[in-house]
Amino acid sequence: MSGNQPTILVFDSGVGGLTVLGPIRQARPDAHYVYLGDTACFPYGELPEQTLIDRVTTVITTAAERFKPDLIVIACHTASTLVLPELRARLAIPIIGTVPAIKPAAEQSKSKLITVLATEGTVKRDYTAGLIRDYAGDCEVTLVSAHYLAGYAEAVLRGEKIDDAAILKEITPAFVTKSGRTTDCIVLACTHYPLLLDGFERLAPWPVTWIDPAPAIARRVVQLLGEAAMDAITPEAGIALLTQNSSWTPALKRAFADFGLVQQ
Repeated sequence: MSGNQPTILVFDSGVGGLTVLGPIRQARPDAHYVYLGDTACFPYGELPEQTLIDRVTTVITTAAERFKPDLIVIACHTASTLVLPELRARLAIPIIGTVPAIKPAAEQSKSKLITVLATEGTVKRDYTAGLIRDYAGDCEVTLVSAHYLAGYAEAVLRGEKIDDAAILKEITPAFVTKSGRTTDCIVLACTHYPLLLDGFERLAPWPVTWIDPAPAIARRVVQLLGEAAMDAITPEAGIALLTQNSSWTPALKRAFADFGLVQQ
């Protein structure tokens, strides 16, 4: 599909990309959406770098050949901080990545204590270090590698229950007190994490601003594809594919349906 109703492919290691799809869909409700979750290789955070590059490149190029998207969104920080150059070299269509929102966090912080809550892969990337160096020179930045949060988000969308204590253990290191100052901005540097935001806010030891990159990505989509036509007709439901079909549960199907997607 092209023209006024483009096809947009949204890719993630699992279900986290739904948090990015939501604002994009609000901005371009007329687009046709294909969601692809690589659940067969989830989680990405601890994969060797070359393994991740090869995997994502293969999955994305195959999907691009099949669906002929007008734009691709890599709704995964771990993948985006590593594979964008390779993908852009192979595909002659716009590709939007998702990277830690360190710049807006540094701009908004009053205490100048900010935290990047991320997967192990994103925490150790040179790309992340470069963002801190370039945009947060006046801040003290705490990098927190959350080993289980992405998995917890996947489980919640499948209809499972996660104990508050388990979530609190993961986010507690993100809250820092130093010389009378406290962390006031936390970067959600994994697209899975906003799925747990209600719990984060309820369990946080003090209020903070949680920085979600999704609204900025939606704005970038509009910059590249243009605004939806005023008389645009919303197409039929988009499609969702998971590379491991056993990942589907009734609860997950309902969650995808809430985002206008049906299992294929």
